[in-house]
Amino acid sequence: MTLDIKICGLKTEEAVDRAVALGATHIGFIFFAKSPRHIEPADAGRLADRVRGKVKIVSVSVDPDNDDLDEIVALMRPDILQLHGKETPDRVLTIKAVTGLPVWKALSIADADDLRRIEAYDGIANRFLLDAKPPKNSELPGGNGVSFDWRLLAGLDASVDYMLSGGLNKDNVGEALRIARPTGIDTSSGVESSPGVKDLKMMDEFFEAVRLAEASSNIAA
Repeated sequence: MTLDIKICGLKTEEAVDRAVALGATHIGFIFFAKSPRHIEPADAGRLADRVRGKVKIVSVSVDPDNDDLDEIVALMRPDILQLHGKETPDRVLTIKAVTGLPVWKALSIADADDLRRIEAYDGIANRFLLDAKPPKNSELPGGNGVSFDWRLLAGLDASVDYMLSGGLNKDNVGEALRIARPTGIDTSSGVESSPGVKDLKMMDEFFEAVRLAEASSNIAA
């Protein structure tokens, strides 16, 4: 099994190029005005064109309406749509049908009960992104730099394909991989010097930590 690595919230040519050079399998662009990582679809499309075909391009949006999706698909041409809001299973089905694209559903996790929400989307979402619940008063559904108890995932059915997110950085990603053993990982704030500003050195260190974890525990074997 090859570990998927997604760097999310990209906004510059330098960060996009470095993510791909380091071995990212997915890069994400965020369309949410309240986020410091927000980008316009046309700008995301230009950045995506630099590496299209080398990496999977992911659109990240929160409760998008059909007009939002039309603009994103037309201008950015994503490979995958990631939904990070309160989209229902029916809404996910509709989006898949209208766009013809695979859809990942992000779910916020704080305790074991939150994992039960997966059942409603089973067979509907193409993949899950399991993130930490945002702190109180945060306006961001993700990208808050907080993690959840990865031990909760020990009881998760092995058939659930998910990407682990929430506060992953160079210091904790090895432990996260050892405990959760996900098929993919996602980081955004964990490679930033300040909210929305990707740090190339921190990206280097994150990928180095992942490779060291893989080598020491055969995570990707």
